[in-house]
Amino acid sequence: MQIHCHCGPLTTGQLLCLLLGMSLLSSYEGLRQEIQRLAQENEELRRLVQLIQENQELKLVLRSRGSSLGFCSSNFLAEVTANPRLPRRKTIKFKDAERVLPGLPTEEPLLDSSPNIMGSPEGRFHFAIDRGGTFTDVFAQCPGGHVRVLKLLSEDPANYADAPTEGIRRILEQEGGVLLPRDRPLDTSRIASIRMGTTVATNALLERRGERVALLVTRGFRDLLHIGTQARPDLFDLAVPMPEVLYEEVLEVEERVVLYHGEPGSGSPVKGRTGDLLEIQQPVDLGALRGKLEGLLSRGIHSLAVVLMHSYTWAQHEQQVGALARDLGFTHVSLSSEAMPMVRIVPRGHTACADAYLTPTIQRYVQGFRRGFQGQLKDVQVLFMRSDGGLAPMDAFSGSRAVLSGPAGGVVGYSATTYQLEGGQPVIGFDMGGTSTDVSRYAGEFEHVFEASTAGVTLQAPQLDINTVAAGGGSRLFFRSGLFVVGPESAGAHPGPACYRKGGPVTVTDANLVLGRLLPASFPCIFGPGEDQPLSPEASRKALEAVATEINNFLTSGPCSASPLSLEEVAMGFVRVANEAMCRPIRALTQARGHDPSAHVLACFGGAGGQHACAIARALGMDTVHIHRHSGLLSALGLALADVVHEAQEPCSLSYTPETFIQLDQRLSHLEEQCVEALRAQGFTRSQISTEGFLHLRYQGTDCALMVSAQQHPATARSPRAGDFGAAFVERYMREFGFVIPERPVVVDDVRVRGTGRSGLRLEDTPKAKNGPPRVDKVTQCYFEGGYQETPVYLLGELGYGHQLQGPCLIIDNNSTILVEPGCQAEVTETGDIHISVGAEAPSMASTKLDPIQLSIFSHRFMSIAEQMGRILQRTAISTNIKERLDFSCALFGPDGGLVSNAPHIPVHLGAMQETVQFQIQHLGADLHPGDVLLSNHPSAGGSHLPDLTVITPVFWPGQTRPVFYVASRGHHADIGGITPGSMPPHSTTLQQEGAVFLSFKLVQGGVFQEEAVTEALRAPGKISGCSGTRNLHDNLSDLRAQVAANQKGIQLVGELIGQYGLDVVQAYMGYIQANAELAVRDMLRAFGTSRQARGLPLEVSAEDHMDDGSPIRLRVQINLSQGSAVFDFSGSGSEVFGNLNAPRAITLSALIYCLRSLVGRDIPLNQGCLAPVRVVIPKGSILDPSPEAAVVGGNVLTSQRVVDVILKAFGACSASQGCMNNVTLGNARMGYYETVAGGTGAGPGWHGRSGVHSHMTNTRITDPEILESRYPVILRRFELRQGSGGRGRFRGGDGIVRELVFREEALLSVLTERRAFQPYGLYGGEPGARGLNLLIRKDGRTVNLGGKTSVTVYPGDIFCLYTPGGGGYGDPEDPAPPPGSPPLFAAFPERGSVYEYRRAQEAV
Repeated sequence: MQIHCHCGPLTTGQLLCLLLGMSLLSSYEGLRQEIQRLAQENEELRRLVQLIQENQELKLVLRSRGSSLGFCSSNFLAEVTANPRLPRRKTIKFKDAERVLPGLPTEEPLLDSSPNIMGSPEGRFHFAIDRGGTFTDVFAQCPGGHVRVLKLLSEDPANYADAPTEGIRRILEQEGGVLLPRDRPLDTSRIASIRMGTTVATNALLERRGERVALLVTRGFRDLLHIGTQARPDLFDLAVPMPEVLYEEVLEVEERVVLYHGEPGSGSPVKGRTGDLLEIQQPVDLGALRGKLEGLLSRGIHSLAVVLMHSYTWAQHEQQVGALARDLGFTHVSLSSEAMPMVRIVPRGHTACADAYLTPTIQRYVQGFRRGFQGQLKDVQVLFMRSDGGLAPMDAFSGSRAVLSGPAGGVVGYSATTYQLEGGQPVIGFDMGGTSTDVSRYAGEFEHVFEASTAGVTLQAPQLDINTVAAGGGSRLFFRSGLFVVGPESAGAHPGPACYRKGGPVTVTDANLVLGRLLPASFPCIFGPGEDQPLSPEASRKALEAVATEINNFLTSGPCSASPLSLEEVAMGFVRVANEAMCRPIRALTQARGHDPSAHVLACFGGAGGQHACAIARALGMDTVHIHRHSGLLSALGLALADVVHEAQEPCSLSYTPETFIQLDQRLSHLEEQCVEALRAQGFTRSQISTEGFLHLRYQGTDCALMVSAQQHPATARSPRAGDFGAAFVERYMREFGFVIPERPVVVDDVRVRGTGRSGLRLEDTPKAKNGPPRVDKVTQCYFEGGYQETPVYLLGELGYGHQLQGPCLIIDNNSTILVEPGCQAEVTETGDIHISVGAEAPSMASTKLDPIQLSIFSHRFMSIAEQMGRILQRTAISTNIKERLDFSCALFGPDGGLVSNAPHIPVHLGAMQETVQFQIQHLGADLHPGDVLLSNHPSAGGSHLPDLTVITPVFWPGQTRPVFYVASRGHHADIGGITPGSMPPHSTTLQQEGAVFLSFKLVQGGVFQEEAVTEALRAPGKISGCSGTRNLHDNLSDLRAQVAANQKGIQLVGELIGQYGLDVVQAYMGYIQANAELAVRDMLRAFGTSRQARGLPLEVSAEDHMDDGSPIRLRVQINLSQGSAVFDFSGSGSEVFGNLNAPRAITLSALIYCLRSLVGRDIPLNQGCLAPVRVVIPKGSILDPSPEAAVVGGNVLTSQRVVDVILKAFGACSASQGCMNNVTLGNARMGYYETVAGGTGAGPGWHGRSGVHSHMTNTRITDPEILESRYPVILRRFELRQGSGGRGRFRGGDGIVRELVFREEALLSVLTERRAFQPYGLYGGEPGARGLNLLIRKDGRTVNLGGKTSVTVYPGDIFCLYTPGGGGYGDPEDPAPPPGSPPLFAAFPERGSVYEYRRAQEAV
């Protein structure tokens, strides 16, 4: 590489930067002192410096890896500036070269070192800066068109105040040849534009360092955002850690808007901006609000979030409140109707709060940045990257649109480079950093999501679908109960990995260093306490040796004896497990939308990704990896290539029909005008502006809305003039879900236009020339499967177009290390990028002998199979319960029917399906044949309750007479007949009243779907007096076919696994993964028993609790310390009951597995092995193992919770949670609605109970209040925490909820609840939580206690008041000291993206 400096005479400091290659991470002053010292010692250098300072005609040319210096004339460089397309190679003569340095050649071929020319070289600088958490990357287009890049620490207060300003200063100084003092504002006369992506907003959100905010919300909803969806993020964490809300205080606003229903006495309706008719029940009381706002100001709060019910369509009330607040002096007021005018108050409210919390922080940062420049950047175009991948002016950069500002640049970068260079093949972006890895996809258009969570805050705004997983270079390495585990804990930047010399833990980076895949010499000396030392391979080896010792002790003395592993084998194992962990979200991201991962190119960027790219691509079946030459700074490059975007959006409630097309066209045109005017105001001409219209469409009665563009679907005679959105919707729906619903009307939820101002900044790449074979810089030893191999090392800067490199080899540049694995070939493209052709994976040499590395890999693969089955089921099912509520589980079973893997982890399904499969094996015996698929839901056959239909497929293999494994899927069907719609009657007394029953039914026989027979069975309940057959046969049949298809996907995937490893190996590891779960549970039981023994306590524990009817649930647990086993004896529990609170045996086992996993306290495989150390005794004929005819629907949703309470009480793990799901059903001839309502959780050793959240055996999300009121004839009058309902204690129990529904039509209200008689217990002196209460207030004022279980007719004006139980307290309320043994609470890694949201939704049922 050669560097030209042509901007005037060089200063001593400027020459120094050139001579020493401008060390990126050292201070500039130190370098200047060094050159002064060298000049004193070297006469030639002194004369050269003097000559350059005196001679205006001489310009320096420096070879970065050669020893020669030369000069060229200003005339030549002026030619290049005027005409950047001149030939790059040119022979030039050096003026006075011999006089300056004897021996210099008189002529020299010149190869321009900066072939990357971006458009509009106007003699000024264009900067693109990505300010990340650790490093800031600067990408600069300099006058003349050449590019300069720079990387510096984001935080270095000893040397500079702001990293982006410092980066600009350094480049201006290098290019201008004049020192620019840090304490003076920079001259902006030569700066045309600055584009920036920043993590300021993300970090403020993660660290909760935003503005002090108050929330203004409609009266009755003060705790709405605390409750949120009422689902907890981690199913098995008894402490229920959840992010705290962003606001500091809440003011309730006296106002109310409801949808117009035409009841007698209601006023005249008004029309909202969606077109809906509304009723103003109460105007805003501004007088009462004024004093409250003044109080906020007096307490130092100056930022507000205003969130009022139905403001998405009626914004006037929020606008009145906002105007008053601004008049009073509030500096920032965020109205939810402006932040994101979409229906659903909870995500819209979170978005407004985030905006109020973050925007002042961003504005302070922007103001500080401006102060570093003369005129505060008045005449400079300054743009910030938003979460949606578009640029916005800094004055319009708001907090809610900023959280993905940094990662978005990388997506834009690879979409503008890799996608084009690889011929339009779909691309997976793989950005692996220190703490986490970002995964995204691009196939010609950005993939956006419109609601996603970051740091526990759900934001309703367009954002690129960037999926963050907790696996990065700094992810910690563990060996747990026989499994290699990577993350999610991270070493962070401080102390960092062990090799950073700061006492950090062993990480993925350390494993790569031990394997020789990282070279310490290629890193700057910035490590150690003094930040002046190189990476330490010795520290990595020492830290990894400690883990290796633990592993080898387990291997040589564990249950399955095996040979010890070398240190390199251990490191290799952790790298392989990390790779598999990163493959799972990529599979999920692609398959969720019906794409094949192997059809994609892997675009790798970020500092750590190059070491893993080949292995990731190979595991996913990809044959190409593309690594941009600026991969270490791709986010900054993406900023340079991005467009300026302005979006306009408004809510809608029209049907998509010919009658509404004119209105839709008018709305789209109006929004388009807004976008065009906004972009024109920023200086764009109309020819530079393009717009794209979108409609947010869904089938009526579903929640699965798709934001579709008609760009590929021109207008027809039967579409709006803007395009055929209907055809676009049907095409995408078919691709993502595998079917359409042609008879169902389509509804428009939102109208959106995205305006784009083309920036004109585009790279024009010119090939680097290949000058002979590539030079090997050195040869090192890298460890791969099978041992060390000689691995040549190449320097990226020396490689030219056409160079081909065979793996294994390392390619190194200043910012990253690329590992080309054996069997792969790298080639330098004409643009200087690295194109890697990935060879096929070598046949596996795994044996049936236990290998803990292979076990960890198989653990991921088995779970991935269950997850992919679930994706197929969700895509192909038609019912709301399965497609949108995701109320299903898919699972893989061994040849004995033992559970191997299950996804998602729905508590009431855990372990229950295993009982179902094993029942079929015993029941059918030899009557299982290829082409058979079984259907079952009977409680005595492992069923939970009748609506949960389980479809089981036995899998045969050539040469085997019996099935070699089984796959199954269990889905909740909305109706299968019975005495009430929904098949969940509150007063059923026999199983037949609850719907269709299948004990062992062949749904498919000999490959033929038995539609006639299953239809007859589903209609059979109609023959029973008072009962009906299924009320939705079409959905039943469609969902059953989807379950069969999901099973078929599982068979295909396991078949591929067998093809890779062999049947005997796969079956062996099915057994090993079960043994691993068994080991984890045995370790937990031993630890519990040892703890009791050490305190002189017996190894037998017991507990008792009661159902509200007095039925006892009794448990005695006997621990066998030597074996790590236990007997769970439920003898003495109550008899089968006449109602429906009976819990099938499978439910008790599910509750037990849930408790065991929660007590283990970390991720373990949830399979048959969990129950192997446990013998369960359940008396026949009891409430926990009733007769085959007993009604069970309440046992599934209520008794299961009491079983959990009793088990956790026996172990003293925590106090009782609310112990109820609070089932509420509402229906009449035209509608039906069902919800479960949260309560308080129990406190425990070291934590307070969480208020307003679901616990234990349920995690169902609740319907958003605005959706509830728009679809059902109710008004939600109150939805807030029930203050003081949690039990007192050293750690207090969580509070329950108050929920009040006002009915607008006659309907049947049914409640199925518990804990109305017996309070949730406290522990160790903690007081119990409050009982629940169900009240009905009649329109005439009469108040009736409904009791725990009833059905009652309600009329317009009646009010149902639900008070849910609180959690029990833990420890004596008067005890100031925490109870002994308080466990540390670890902060969970903040994952994000559509894959994470899908998993959260799966676990929220």
